[in-house]
Amino acid sequence: MKIITNNKKAYHNFFVSDLLEAGIELKGGEIKSVAGGKVSLSDSYVEIKNGEAIMKNCYIAAVDGASQSDSQTKRARKLLLHKAEIIKLERKVKEKGFSIVPTKVYLNGGKAKVEIGLAKGKKLYDKREVLKDRAVRRDIDRAIKND
Repeated sequence: MKIITNNKKAYHNFFVSDLLEAGIELKGGEIKSVAGGKVSLSDSYVEIKNGEAIMKNCYIAAVDGASQSDSQTKRARKLLLHKAEIIKLERKVKEKGFSIVPTKVYLNGGKAKVEIGLAKGKKLYDKREVLKDRAVRRDIDRAIKND
């Protein structure tokens, strides 16, 4: 398994739980861009419509020499999930106010996969608390290292 990109912003802005692996439906030379690391997950999200999971706002760079019809860099891409998984995600999004965000893209056996998770938005004070804990942990590690 080769990790292509992580969505650090998702973990900063959301509490992420219930991680799932999904395949991505790609067109043309998009797999070459994914393998080359030309992917960005910032501001991307997953929406469920008509019983299908669709990833929106994910940037995958156009490949040199690809036809113009294949070069839509931020198009909506269908995610490949089992029906039961889609129903479970849809139920949680409707009932509890969760969102679905992609957390990482990786290659597994030559196939592009995306890890998605249920996300609940963090408040500003939650984000500050995490930054404060990180700073304290860093200071403790430095003190231990210097002694």
